[in-house]
Amino acid sequence: MKVKTILVSQPEPKVENSPYFELQQKHKIKIDFRPFIHVEGVNAKEIRLQKIDLNHYTAIILTSRNAVDHFFRVADEMRYKVPEGLKYFCQSEAVAFYLQKYVVYRKRKIYVGAKDFADLSPLIKKYKDEKFLLPASDQLNADAPITLNSLKVDWTQAVFYKTVMSDLSDLADVYYDVLAFFSPTGIKSLFKNFPDFKQNDTRIAVFGSTTQKEALDYGLRIDILAPTPETPSMTMALEKYISEANKGK
Repeated sequence: MKVKTILVSQPEPKVENSPYFELQQKHKIKIDFRPFIHVEGVNAKEIRLQKIDLNHYTAIILTSRNAVDHFFRVADEMRYKVPEGLKYFCQSEAVAFYLQKYVVYRKRKIYVGAKDFADLSPLIKKYKDEKFLLPASDQLNADAPITLNSLKVDWTQAVFYKTVMSDLSDLADVYYDVLAFFSPTGIKSLFKNFPDFKQNDTRIAVFGSTTQKEALDYGLRIDILAPTPETPSMTMALEKYISEANKGK
């Protein structure tokens, strides 16, 4: 069956040269963007209930831009003056670059991993006497606690923000040929909003093994899967599928 419409369960890309826009133009299809989940900050009162005193920590581990935003939001809410000597351990270059929104780079002690959380291990090990705070979401990847525990450092995890399912009720009578998902929570959000959802001819695209498992657990048929060696990105997987489905039609 031909693909004419796609709903991507993420915010619309802010860059003009997004592969999604190229895909849309090349195949003359309609691609809409709608986050099925969103992030909400946890307030200072709730963080105090987690027995978190920011003055207690000498190093902050930041795994995402959300972690950066919410750490500084909470610091502001708690009237905590962030000391110049505080150390920042950033999971990737992108996170470290984003940190510049809040701190003057040359005055700060910033340590950057390559990409995965485990890449921070040598840096954290080098400063093993620090007291580390990991401001994270309520759905933190297991890699971080496993790595930190193996390093035997003094660290504390705190929930600074939560992943929440979005209200999609306005989509009740809107149908798409393809729905693209990027997280297990996105799949959960679909069924929370539409408990009677029937897949029928809708093609389901999933990114990642945990999203794939969630989709299968809900009885969905997966038609498009990424990443694979041939299609490492969602747009490449969609491109391959659409090229076949729309061939000669």
